[in-house]
Amino acid sequence: MDVFDSKKGGFTIVSGKTDVHGGYGQGVLDLSAVSSVIIDGDEAYIDMGALHAKSVVEKGIKWTANKEEVPNGKPYWVVWVTVDRNEAGPYYAGVTACYMEIDREARRGYKILADHVNRMDYSMKRRIMVSELNEKEKAALKKLLIENNEQMWKNSSAELQEGLA
Repeated sequence: MDVFDSKKGGFTIVSGKTDVHGGYGQGVLDLSAVSSVIIDGDEAYIDMGALHAKSVVEKGIKWTANKEEVPNGKPYWVVWVTVDRNEAGPYYAGVTACYMEIDREARRGYKILADHVNRMDYSMKRRIMVSELNEKEKAALKKLLIENNEQMWKNSSAELQEGLA
């Protein structure tokens, strides 16, 4: 897969824009370097719809911040992956995981929207936050990142590689 061709479903590579944030009150946010991954049990896959809460698993779901309202929810993770370039080339710069539960049959879901927004921001700020994932979920995410582009994985920080070990 050519990671530079976003039409093939790979991770988005930094666009080269330099005026993306614009300062206070301008409301400009560039998501061109952020991609979203869904972890469903032991499977991880890219689903760019999650950037706007419209991934395949999120569509048609009425959300609540009260976990008790989704007693039969299945756990899922949205992982925000920000890519960047360094002297070695492109790499996974920020990786943050956000929890949610979805009951597809009842069309109800639990998530803390503010947490999802904050963690996307942390990813864009090049933070690594994967410690909440269990071993199976870490393995699924690591496999996806390596299969997408092994060189990007090798160029990534020791913190990410150890966090998903």
